[in-house]
Parts: sequence; structure tokens; C-alpha cells
Amino acid sequence: MTHPNYETYLSPFTWRYGSQGMRQVWSEAAKRRTWRRIWLALAEVQAEYGLVQPEQITDLHRSVDKVDVPRALEIEAEIQHDLMAELKTYAEQAPLGGGALHLGATSMDIEDNADVLRLRQSLELVLEGLGGLLQTFAEKIEAYADTPLIAFTHLQPAEPSTLGYRLAVYAQDLLLDWEALQACAAGLKGKGFKGAVGTGASYAELIGAENLARFEQRLSEQLGLPFFAVATQTYPRKQDYLVMSALAGLGGSLYKFAFDLRLLQSPPIGELSEPFGKKQVGSSAMPFKRNPISAEKIDSLARLLAQMPRLAWDNAAHSLLERTLDDSANRRVLLPEAFLISDELLRVSRRILSGLVVNQAAMQRNLAVYGPFAATERVLMALGKAGADRQAMHERLRQHALSAWEAVQAGQPNPLADLVAGDETIQSYLPGEEIRRLMDASHHLGDAPQRARALAAQARKTV
Repeated sequence: MTHPNYETYLSPFTWRYGSQGMRQVWSEAAKRRTWRRIWLALAEVQAEYGLVQPEQITDLHRSVDKVDVPRALEIEAEIQHDLMAELKTYAEQAPLGGGALHLGATSMDIEDNADVLRLRQSLELVLEGLGGLLQTFAEKIEAYADTPLIAFTHLQPAEPSTLGYRLAVYAQDLLLDWEALQACAAGLKGKGFKGAVGTGASYAELIGAENLARFEQRLSEQLGLPFFAVATQTYPRKQDYLVMSALAGLGGSLYKFAFDLRLLQSPPIGELSEPFGKKQVGSSAMPFKRNPISAEKIDSLARLLAQMPRLAWDNAAHSLLERTLDDSANRRVLLPEAFLISDELLRVSRRILSGLVVNQAAMQRNLAVYGPFAATERVLMALGKAGADRQAMHERLRQHALSAWEAVQAGQPNPLADLVAGDETIQSYLPGEEIRRLMDASHHLGDAPQRARALAAQARKTV
């Protein structure tokens, strides 16, 4: 990437967020090259009807990739129309074929089809990134499928689970996003070539109405892009809304992953943390800080992405009659930035997950402190099976738990296992050795390890 001009406003997406590959898709030069290829495809199909001569097509081929943005901007400054300025620039470079360009077309026959081609390229990049992230999740899930930890509900210690199972929760959300994004990519359609209000009347004047269906089919084949059967001056903006919604769904999944990581990185829990470089500075004021800045960036950008479906909704709902132009300016920002945000979220998430710091000592400490409370459920089930009065045993266990909680709150080791194992009434139903085995909460995991591994296998198979 060449160095930008730092003396003028730069979007953070120009250089800070997103990959160079995604920036290239949405670059000015790539957009104009796509316009030119669509013009060329239109001329080639029109040549089949005798409207454009072979030598003109040859001439157009020579200049199709010779985008000259400064010259186009110079023309645009005079005529105030960016597509026409590019058309004139292309025609200047191809004096023989230039006069045949854009025959029968309206601007959106070019721009909208180009936008959909770029949407498809961008979705392919997002899916590639998501596939890589899911593979990394699968690796981590398998590595930690049996690693016990205390799970939380209502941000309070609850029952044991495993780290692999917790990671499988995030991966399962991402598999749903994979399906939604795949469906979006597979369902993309261009406007086609239907003229100013979608009737194809201008093309009918050139080749006859009876030839319009075959004419569009040939263009669809040339561009490798299916077209909507019905369009106005634009393709239905509902399509943008569906794409933005799928991207926002992905953002929501990664937001949860990052937000949970921020909680777990807090020293009082301290079980997980994002990688922290040897020379990384956590705070300008507090040298000891190890702030979760990457996870915070994910949440910050995902929060912005979450707002974008609303803008796409407005563009779709407010596209009055056959077309208004009040979506045009914001779509120049909406489409590229939604994809650049998604791109950055995936890149940062994979970097965090690949270098995830797992503090097993902290997990064991938290499990030792809070796990015995959850283990009373195992004891209660065993007492019930042994013939004890369930309600009476529940009360005894509750009293022991309250006493143990006071000790934990005072900073003492959790005495609950000793209290329960020393209860003579409970011992009359269960031997002390069995009580202590039941009070080991690290085994109170159900089939979480198996479910985690199955989800990992599904992720590997899906992508």
C-alpha cells in the first residue's frame, strides 16, 4: 500500500481497519475497471445483433483495464456525473470503439451490476475469513473439550462446564452466520439490463422486444451473474438489507465472544486473556495495565456494524416508485465499510483465538471456590436415590452452603465439602468417601465434552 496523504482527512478504513484485499475490492480503480468490463460485455453482446463492429470490440479490449482516475475526475468536475466521466475517459482511450459504449443503457445498468459483483467478491472474502476462524475454533474446542471451569449465569458462579464447551457456544453461533452468509452469496442477483425504469424499452428499440430475454441471458452468461426478473432503475434495495443483516449477525456473534473475553480477562476471574506483546503498552498512565484492547476494538466496530441494517432498511423502504437517488451517497459508505468492518472483526478474532492465553490455575482456583456449591446438586440426587427425604436433605445442604458462603466471602477456603461430608444425617445415607467423590465438581459435566467435540467436527465438515 502506498503511503496516504496525512495532510487531509483519511478514513480509518483507508489504512487501519480491514485487509488490503478487501480495500482493493472497494477501491476506486477496481470499481471503474468493473464498470468498463460491463460496458465491454454489453458491447460484445450487442455485436451479436450487428450493433457493434468486431474492430470496435478489439479497440475496447485494448483499453478496458487502463483506468485513469485523475482524467476521469477532471471530466467529472465539469459534468458532475461520475459514471459519464468514466465513460468519456474510456471512449477517449478507445477512439474506434468508444462511440459504441453504453448504447441503450442507463447508469444503473452499469453501476448496480458492478455493485453486486463487488458484493459477491466481498462475501467470498468474508466467508474465507470466517472459515479460517471456524477452523481455529475447532482446534481450540478439541484441545480444551475436557478442561473444567465454573460456568456463570447472571454473571454469578453457577455449575461446572468445560472451556471447550464454552468455545463451542461461540462456534455454533458462527456456523449459523456461515449459513446465512452462504445463502446471501448464493442468492445475489444483478439488476440486469433493463434501462431507465426496468422495462427494457431502450434495448427493445435496438434489437426488438422479442429478443430481450435472450439478450439479458447472454449478458448474464458474460458477467457470470444472474439477474432479477423484475427491477426498476435499480435492483431491489432489499438485497442490500439482507446482506447487511447477515453481516450484522456475524458482528453480533463476534461481539459476544469479545465481550465475554473482556469479562474473563478481568483479574478477579482471570481465566482467559488475549495475547499481549512483549513491547505492548497497556496504558499511558498505568504501566502495569494489560487492557483487552483487541476485544474492545471488536466490540466497538461490531456496535457500528449493528446499525447498518437500519440504514439499508431505509434505503429499501424509501426507494420511491421506480427510483430515487437518496440512497446513492450513503451506499458509497455503507457497502464498503460494512465489509471492511466484518473483515477486521474476523482478522482480529482469529488473532485473539490463535494466541488465546488460558490460565488453567485460575480456572482450578475458581472451580475450587465455587464448584462445591454446584456439587451439592450431585449429593442431593444421590441422597434421593438412597431413599432420603428430598426436601429435608435440600434444607440441610442449603444451611451448609450458607455457612460455606460466609467463609468464602471472608476470604477463607471453601469448607463446604468438609461440612457436607461431616454431616451425620447425610452419612446415614451415603458413606463419607462417596460424599467427597460427589463433592468434586470437576466431574459434574454431563456430556459437555462430547457435545463440544461433535460441534468441532461439524465446524470442520461445514467449512
